[in-house]
Amino acid sequence: MAGLGVAATSWIGLAMAQAANPAPPTPSQSAVDAAPQGSLLPTPAEPIIPNSQFEEALPPVDPELNAPLADIDDVLPPPAPDAPAESAPALAGPVPADPALSEPLPALSSFEVTPEADLPGMEETEQAATVRYDVVVTGLDEVGLEGTFSGLSALDDGDGEAANGAVLTARAREDEQLALRILRSEGYYDGVVTSSVEVLPDTPGRVRATVAAVPGGRYSLGTITLDGPETVPPGLVRDAFRLNSGDPLVAADIEGAEAAISLKLPQQGYPFVELGARDVVLDATTLTGDYTLPVDPGPRSSFGTYSTTGDLAFDAEHVGVLARFEEGQIYNSLLVDDLRQALIATGLLATASVEPVRTGRMGPEGTEVVDLLVRQDAGPARRLTAGAGYGTGEGFRLEGTWTHRNLFPPEGALGVQAVGGTQQQLLGVNFTRSNAGLRDRTVFLGASVSQNDYEAFQAYTAQISGRISRISTPIWQKRWTYAYGFEVIATNETVFRNINADGDDQRETYFVAALPGEVTYDRSNSLLDPTRGFKITARLSPEISQRDGGPNSQYLRGLLEGSVYYPATDALTVAGRVRVGSIPGVAREDLAPSRRYYAGGGGSVRGFGFQQLGPRDANNDPIGGRSLNEFALEGRYRFGDYGVVAFIDGGQVYDSVTPGFNDLRFGVGIGGRLYTNFGPLRVDIATPLGRREGEPTVALYISIGQAF
Repeated sequence: MAGLGVAATSWIGLAMAQAANPAPPTPSQSAVDAAPQGSLLPTPAEPIIPNSQFEEALPPVDPELNAPLADIDDVLPPPAPDAPAESAPALAGPVPADPALSEPLPALSSFEVTPEADLPGMEETEQAATVRYDVVVTGLDEVGLEGTFSGLSALDDGDGEAANGAVLTARAREDEQLALRILRSEGYYDGVVTSSVEVLPDTPGRVRATVAAVPGGRYSLGTITLDGPETVPPGLVRDAFRLNSGDPLVAADIEGAEAAISLKLPQQGYPFVELGARDVVLDATTLTGDYTLPVDPGPRSSFGTYSTTGDLAFDAEHVGVLARFEEGQIYNSLLVDDLRQALIATGLLATASVEPVRTGRMGPEGTEVVDLLVRQDAGPARRLTAGAGYGTGEGFRLEGTWTHRNLFPPEGALGVQAVGGTQQQLLGVNFTRSNAGLRDRTVFLGASVSQNDYEAFQAYTAQISGRISRISTPIWQKRWTYAYGFEVIATNETVFRNINADGDDQRETYFVAALPGEVTYDRSNSLLDPTRGFKITARLSPEISQRDGGPNSQYLRGLLEGSVYYPATDALTVAGRVRVGSIPGVAREDLAPSRRYYAGGGGSVRGFGFQQLGPRDANNDPIGGRSLNEFALEGRYRFGDYGVVAFIDGGQVYDSVTPGFNDLRFGVGIGGRLYTNFGPLRVDIATPLGRREGEPTVALYISIGQAF
């Protein structure tokens, strides 16, 4: 920033020089003769004597002046007789070439260079040796600029050593000019800077380099004139130019104010604003500078249509789906930037740009219609991803996906998913259309087969599902989001383990049809790492279940979850979460084990294994329940790209429809965070309070993202 301020001062220095040494105008005689009536130039007076009298007073012209010139041979003297050959050896024949001219030049390293003795008081041998020096800067601290100077100083950069005296002297002179530029960039145009290098007495081989500045008075802005047509509404240019008369005449501030005009006017309907050459006239008497800037805002504009060119991933019609503005709306560059970000967020483009194009057509409110030209450069459509995680009670989990993101344009993706884990194996295929007729609306269809082997149940499951959702994205975090869809499930699951006399697990087959839906109200400040605000999510899923050989069951699975985030300090965030759930309308024994509620694990109550909380069977295996409650409290402290977290979690699962508050279990722990551009990497270690037999002593959780 200091470098920018220093480089930005030349124009003000020039204006000061011109104001200090004005050159009076001197009109030419032709300009005087051609001056029209009423001109400010002087008008010639009547002649003093008549022209005829003036011509008679002139002396006569010699007639010889009009005679023809003589031949040049008649004028030049005759040539001298030829000289003897021996008296003119240089003209006797061709001059032989000097052999030295054809010899190669000696190497530059063969020359001995002795620096000029620039430091009085030092011997010549000392001048060529390494010089150790101290730096003294005076005057700049009075105006708070010594720190800026030190960050750019050649003397300070040398760490107190120079190859010889000549190098040290050059650094001092360079710093002298640097200090002068810094002073002028901050408005001290009358400042004077000198530099000197002197040998320290009684200190052989050590010198002192001094840069002395006298800042003088600081100039401030005088009158501010922004020339150009008026805007609609009036005053947009002056409002964007954030400086006022009396503000210090700082080059960086003036450039920033000019940049603000170029930034703000396109946000208010003027995409083609142009700034002329600034003019600053300094007055050394009042220490002010009168500032003038020509501003042409261009036509006030409204949005028109779209066109697209380049290596296309989708057509102009789909560009219109991504836009958050309508045709005829007043132009706003923020909405154009949002469109460009949305194009990149599709993942289908390597690069994308959006630029306004004038049409000359008239739009609403006297505006000119501006079309948008979208330039596309399609990127690779296929993507292969992989992920891994570990949790106590869940074991290891590896997941990989292959996706063709634009197999069915626009943005129709085909994906294949595979999961291999300690307790789950899955293979699935899905179709996803992003931005389906509406920005951030997604249509999903999927089918999968899986095997799940948990302490609570073991299941072989086939599932077909569909979902329509409107989601938040890092570009546009929405207050309201929703999702609704359907699920058709066929699953064969263990109801109890080792209940039969022969030691086999008792299994049942269930057919489940569900219509899940959810809605979220989000007032947090971030999707990946919120530090303030709150979020509430409600989920409802009416379901019908048919157990093999049993009656139909109709019930409702409901879950309500809320979280809040409070910034106690800039580095410390206190976060809390509460979750309650209930399944009315069915007995627990008629519910498929995979549709029951469980608690425990990294996304639930840390300190316990996955699904370990709640009622248990005779074999001490969890069997789930029809209601639950959970809560968590965290203190998140961040320093740079790292963070530490202390937390306490609690919760329980109940067989009853209504969750109670009896037999609550608690876990405490600490965690570490590594903050990346895609979210924090989370590692948590927790232990249960009042540990019981079979529960882990320490539970470890590794994943991406905060716990909630």
